[in-house]
Amino acid sequence: MEDLRESSMRFFSDQNLCYADIVPPSEVRARIEVTVLNFLRILTAPAPAISDLSLISRDSSNSRVSQGLLTQVSWIFLSHSFCSRSLMRANTAKAFIRVWKVMEMCFRILVQEKRVTQRELFYKLLCDSPDYFTSQLQVNRTIQDVVALLRCSRYSLGIMASSRGLVAGRLSLQEPNQEVVDCSACGSSGHPISGDLSLLEKLVLKTDARYIIVVEKHAIFQRLAEDCIFNQIPSILITARGYPDIATRFLLHRLSRAFPHLPILALVDWNPAGLAILCTFKFGSIGMGLEAYRYACNAKWLGLRGDDLQLISEQSMVPLKQRDLQIAKSLMSSEILQENYREELAVMVQRGQRVEIEALYFHGYDYLGKYIAKKIVQANYI
Repeated sequence: MEDLRESSMRFFSDQNLCYADIVPPSEVRARIEVTVLNFLRILTAPAPAISDLSLISRDSSNSRVSQGLLTQVSWIFLSHSFCSRSLMRANTAKAFIRVWKVMEMCFRILVQEKRVTQRELFYKLLCDSPDYFTSQLQVNRTIQDVVALLRCSRYSLGIMASSRGLVAGRLSLQEPNQEVVDCSACGSSGHPISGDLSLLEKLVLKTDARYIIVVEKHAIFQRLAEDCIFNQIPSILITARGYPDIATRFLLHRLSRAFPHLPILALVDWNPAGLAILCTFKFGSIGMGLEAYRYACNAKWLGLRGDDLQLISEQSMVPLKQRDLQIAKSLMSSEILQENYREELAVMVQRGQRVEIEALYFHGYDYLGKYIAKKIVQANYI
């Protein structure tokens, strides 16, 4: 994949950064086999022992922001700090076994040349190993453990992304040997983004757009698509319907590579969660572990922002929730947050208020398009 070629061409100031490779199934199977053989070798040695599994730590304290020398985009990486899963410690024994069970399942998937979603993998593990897997969260965390152990992406493990994402506007997509999809003719529902990252990588993309607009909310995406805003502002609309999934981030990253001249502008709620969503598109996320950087792109904050509050009626401003304050605290403590974003966040916390994009409907349902057009014309984004 091009991402693999990209990673080999990149230069970073910190050579101790860790990331997951995109590798073919044969290589992943070989890494699993070597891991098993090393475990058995120690277990059957004259002084047998059960070795710990040494993983890259995914704590926020192990995160680094690295700036590419040849690009403006920054990425979140993990550094060389280790944690472990041990069969000999009560608090990690089950986590230790989960890693082996997920590796076994991935090996079978790769041998059969199949792909499964994390949800499908959960139900299979729930049936096969109910004593060890009782929730989707356990499976998700164990997948990240396997990624950290084998240093390969989850997609390389045969795990396919589930996608909630949609795209609309001045973009044509063509899968190999398939009909061309005109995303401007898909109506307000848009075109669904496939969870097959390999398929997304192979898409033939064409556009005459001048902007890519990332929309936090499904309802706002539908409004903009229904109003055909992409005809007024030559643009591609994309949404993950909330917190961005891997497939939507992958397609956005792919668009940024295919059309590097197109500004990527984000329209999110004026609250800490909206800013967190923007930062996930922009920098990646620690939750992705060693894959954190792979889908980052240089998104700009179009709105809503503090200088838009003059457009909002007082009745549309609601108090911050406790969850908002927790997200704000986390963002404030992160080194990824640039100064003008930090200032916006400080205003949110100081005012103790949040505003949703829909508050602009105070001026009429057609006002949203005018708002976006004015912002773009004035280059009013950060």
